[in-house]
Amino acid sequence: MKKEQKESLVFGSNLNFLRTRKKLSQTQLAVDLEIKRTSLIGYEKGVQPPFKVLLQLADYFGISIDALMRYNLSKLGEFELSRIDQGFDVDITGSKLRLLVTTTDKKGKENIELVKQKAQAGYAAGYNDPGFIESLPKFQLPFLSRNKTYRCFQIDGDSMPPVANGSWVTASFVEDWTKLKSGTPYVVVTKDDGVVFKLVYNKIEEEQSLLLVSTNRLYEPYLVSVNSIAEVWKFETFNGFEV
Repeated sequence: MKKEQKESLVFGSNLNFLRTRKKLSQTQLAVDLEIKRTSLIGYEKGVQPPFKVLLQLADYFGISIDALMRYNLSKLGEFELSRIDQGFDVDITGSKLRLLVTTTDKKGKENIELVKQKAQAGYAAGYNDPGFIESLPKFQLPFLSRNKTYRCFQIDGDSMPPVANGSWVTASFVEDWTKLKSGTPYVVVTKDDGVVFKLVYNKIEEEQSLLLVSTNRLYEPYLVSVNSIAEVWKFETFNGFEV
């Protein structure tokens, strides 16, 4: 399927979803937008609307054209949907969720905070708490690029060989989740499962989720909705030292 056809189908589905969510009939919405009802029916079936109508719809529902055209809004959780209802645009990139909390040394250089196994449950709850981040052990790795922000996570379990239980993974912060490369290892911080280290397959555009896969085939892959994700960190290096 061509990109334009796919976007038209996604748009039509989203238009129907948003209209239904607002409990509007096709006639009511057509009157509000000052367009023909037959045109609206066509848009909901995948007919590409003129750009002027796209702007009208984006303003009417308080959502960006990009999200309206490209992302299946019906896959969003209730929290994101309620934010749309309150006038906030949908964010599936992760970049609008929060400001990254970091610490620096006496010279103003960013530290690499250590997140031990026993601290991971606390990290999932306190990742955006400056006091909690300040309390974590810190160190520096001078060979890493200064253009990234890093964190070091202790791996829990045997799901990702050759990275063994208790090993340390140093990872760089990912701001835009839509750019995650499928088949690449990432540390994913979720509100439900805490800190996990997996191969990630990017399904944000199609399903607003990430598929998390273990290298140990005894563990089944599973999907995680972007709504339950707090942070994503890209694997940089690992070792087995003890702290």
